[in-house]
Amino acid sequence: MTDVNKDIALFEELFKESPEIKYPKTGEVISWTIIKIEKKNILVNVNDQFTGLVINKEVGNTVDLSTLEAGQGIDVMVLGDSVERGLLILSLKRANQIKNLSNLAKYKESSEVITVKATEANKWGLLVDIDGLKGFIPVSQLTPLHYPRVEWANAEKILEHLEGLVWVPFKVRVINVDEGGKKIIFSEKAAIEESREKALKSLKEGDIVEWVVSGILSYGLFVTFEGLEWLVHVSEIDWGHVNDPSKFAKVWMKVKVKVIGLDSEKISLSIKRLKENPWDILAKKFKLGDSITASISRISKFGAFMDLEGGIQGLIHLSEISHGVVKDIRDHIKVGEEVTAKIINFEPKKKRIGLSLKALQEAPKVAPKKKEENSEDAIDAEVKKAPAAKKAPAKKTEAKTEEK
Repeated sequence: MTDVNKDIALFEELFKESPEIKYPKTGEVISWTIIKIEKKNILVNVNDQFTGLVINKEVGNTVDLSTLEAGQGIDVMVLGDSVERGLLILSLKRANQIKNLSNLAKYKESSEVITVKATEANKWGLLVDIDGLKGFIPVSQLTPLHYPRVEWANAEKILEHLEGLVWVPFKVRVINVDEGGKKIIFSEKAAIEESREKALKSLKEGDIVEWVVSGILSYGLFVTFEGLEWLVHVSEIDWGHVNDPSKFAKVWMKVKVKVIGLDSEKISLSIKRLKENPWDILAKKFKLGDSITASISRISKFGAFMDLEGGIQGLIHLSEISHGVVKDIRDHIKVGEEVTAKIINFEPKKKRIGLSLKALQEAPKVAPKKKEENSEDAIDAEVKKAPAAKKAPAKKTEAKTEEK
C-alpha cells in the first residue's frame, strides 16, 4: 500500500512539473518543426506534445518539397484532428494564403515587382493560383510580347495563344487586392512602365535597334523593344511587293529595325530601309531602251510580270507581248520561263518600269491594202457604164372637131 502511495505522489509531482498541455484551436496558425517528409506528406512536431500531418493537397503550389527537410520550422494552420490516427490535421497552403494576402497588399502599396505563374487561361486573360488565392492577369494588362495579336480578333486563336503562356513566369505588379483576397489583379504592363519610358526617351530618328517580333498580321509586323511596341507596316518590310509578312519573320524572332520617324509617342519604323533601294541599283545598271533578262513570276489577265533584282516586278503589258492578237498570254510565255524584254518605260523615282517582248521581235510584213471605192463612186461608175436611155416618142394629140 505504501508503494502505491509513493507512485501516486511521484506521479502528482511529475504532473505538476510537466508543461501545460496546449491543444491548438481549429483555424489557428502555429509554427513548429518538420519531423519527416514521406510520400509528399509532412509530419510536424507540435509543441513536443502532438504530431501533426500535412497531406499533399494541403502543401500548396508555391512550396517545393525538395527544399524542406527534417528539423526545419514551418507555419501551418490547424484544420482539425484525426481521432483514428491520433494526429492533428494541418495545412501549409492555408497558412501561406494568410501570409501571401498580407504580402500582396504590401506589394500593391510599394509597387514592388514580383514573379507569378499562370495556372489556367481563358479568353479574357490568365488565371494565377497562389496557394489557393485566385489572381488574374487581364489580356489588356499583358506586355506587347505576350499580347495576343490575332487577325480579326478570333476568339479561338486568342485562347490558343494564351494557353501557350500557362506556367510561363511573369514579372508583374499588384494593381488590385481586396481584404478577403476575392479580387486580385496583376499587371505585366505596369511592371515595365519605367523601362518603357526610358526606352522611348532613348530613341531618336535614324537609330537602328534590335526589336523582337511580337505579332504578325496581314498588314505588317508588330515589334517590341523594352516595353515599346509599334508596327512595321507591310509597305516598310521590303522594297518588293509583300503579300505575306510571315515570310519575312516569325513571332519572338529578333529583327533589326530603323527608326524613320518619331513624333511624341508615335514611332515610324522600317526594315527595308536598312537595304539600298533596289530601284536605285537598277537605275545604275539599266536605262530606257536597254534589254533585260529575267524570269516570269506571275501572269494576270492584263499582262505578265518579270521578277527583277531586289524584288522589283516589271510589267509586260498584254499589248507588248506580241505583234499579233494575244488571246491567252500563256500561249506565248509561262511562269518560271526566262525571257528577254526591252525597257520601254523607266521611272525609278515613281517606281515604274514597262517592258516589251514585241519590241525585240521583227514586225510582220503586211501587204498594202487595195483602195476601196466608196459606194457613191461605185454608183457613179455604174451609171457611166450604163447605155444612154432613148427618149420616148412624143404623143400625138388628136384634134377634136367640134361639131357645130
